[in-house]
Amino acid sequence: MLDSVQPLLAEHASLQEQLSDAAVHQNPALAKKLNRRYAEVSAIVSAYHQVVELNDDLAATKELAKEDEAFAAELPAVEQKLQEANEKLRRLLIPRDPDDGRDVIMEIKAGEGGAESALFAADLLRMYIQYCNSKGWKTEILDKNESDLGGYKDVQLAIKGNSNDPAEGVWAHLKYEGGVHRVQRVPVTETQGRIHTSAAGVLIFPEVDAPEEVEISQNDIRIDVFRSSGPGGQSVNTTDSAVRITHLATGIVVSMQNEKSQLQNREAAMRVLRARLLAAKQEAIDAEQSAARKSQVRSVDRSERIRTYNFPENRIADHRTGYKSYNLDQVMDGALEPVVQSAIQTDEEARLAALGQK
Repeated sequence: MLDSVQPLLAEHASLQEQLSDAAVHQNPALAKKLNRRYAEVSAIVSAYHQVVELNDDLAATKELAKEDEAFAAELPAVEQKLQEANEKLRRLLIPRDPDDGRDVIMEIKAGEGGAESALFAADLLRMYIQYCNSKGWKTEILDKNESDLGGYKDVQLAIKGNSNDPAEGVWAHLKYEGGVHRVQRVPVTETQGRIHTSAAGVLIFPEVDAPEEVEISQNDIRIDVFRSSGPGGQSVNTTDSAVRITHLATGIVVSMQNEKSQLQNREAAMRVLRARLLAAKQEAIDAEQSAARKSQVRSVDRSERIRTYNFPENRIADHRTGYKSYNLDQVMDGALEPVVQSAIQTDEEARLAALGQK
């Protein structure tokens, strides 16, 4: 395992040299890419040096233990530290998703359950915003389509991270959230206290770092403008400020009406379109390599039911990882990290097992 780190030590030195070049920082997209890779490799190099140091400590302790029983008593503790350091390095050497350091665009859509589903979509939005706040991430609502009762038929949220380390990236944490989220509770519209089951869908896309990363020709899209509408479909604008962009080759359609400016809505729509095209490209690659899927938790099947939120029992359960806890009230206030970590750890274990079979 230590031998496999040697090329990374050379890459680490090369990245240091590149990042010290002022010319690199004239290209923000390149600088961001190099900084992310440098942070990833730095974590591996640091873990490697810790393993080397502990190996030396263990050898020295064994030698001294031959003459002094006090050193012999220290051996189990040193061996335990070395074992933990080796495990940390082993996990860091798992090939990382190249998108882990990216920011994210999230879409939450009401599903089965009508008005209650739209209200649950609003609850999910609040949960994710609170979680992002706890991580120090910035959030921006790009577009929303409100329901009559104050929920959301659909809403799009941009999430921007605060670290160059891919392990701390927004995509690294939230890529597992895509799928169907089921809720069991008594809706506000229920007069007899009966528990209803409804659902909302969450879609996650890694955001493109720079427009040129996903080039879109004007000949590849059709742009339509229309008047924005609010709950119930009533017009809330007297000008054609809302924008609908159709990508002709893929059929992907993005609509934006949140801003009063047609230009702003168009820019937001192009931002989402690029993210969707990037995700579609990655999904095609995943489909081709389905026999060796990198992730056993994140599915490209958006109809997959991934989680249940049971309000009467204050229970949250993730159906992919087996995670279950009875603090749903806290989770809905943004305490989502243990749930997210269960997905990350399940995915890591699956990829470690796959590597062991090679």
